[in-house]
Amino acid sequence: MNVLLINCSPVRNGATAELVNLVQAFLSGKADIRADCIDNYDIKFCKGCRSCHKTARCVQEDGVIQLMGQYQWADVIVSVSPSYWADVPGQFKAFIDRCTPWCDTHEPHASIGGGKRGYTIALRTGPSMGECRRIIETIEHFYGHLEIQPRGSLGLCSIEYKEALEGRKAEIQEFCAKIIQENGLERGEP
Repeated sequence: MNVLLINCSPVRNGATAELVNLVQAFLSGKADIRADCIDNYDIKFCKGCRSCHKTARCVQEDGVIQLMGQYQWADVIVSVSPSYWADVPGQFKAFIDRCTPWCDTHEPHASIGGGKRGYTIALRTGPSMGECRRIIETIEHFYGHLEIQPRGSLGLCSIEYKEALEGRKAEIQEFCAKIIQENGLERGEP
């Protein structure tokens, strides 16, 4: 089983990156895991030309193709996103916009393969779960158009710095246990 962990934040060493590290540690030995960061890719903004509606390809050449290759490789995708003004970071939103060639809203469209399952973890600095729900809805909407089945989510409030995750490890481990159980990873056979 192939599991892709996506750090939706452009910050490679903050709380979101630490959360990705914790998920990777909790899933370690259960699957073939790749952790990636949106900041590893040069992604241009969508031009809105709609050429992809006719060709199932974008007119721009950049890191979107490589990142979509990671999605194609994965059986399970875990997106981990902080709140940037109550939604996903702009870099990840630009990626979502550029995934229109793979979107099921037009024909022809490219495909990353069927049967994929998606999980979402949202974190924010404030105490209200509303922003986490909005992030989860954005990512699950994205999953839906890529024909990735949303399977579960976790919202973590009051996480400004990675040190705040120390007291939340039980919640994170419980969420990872759900991923393990739902995807038959108990056997630890990657």
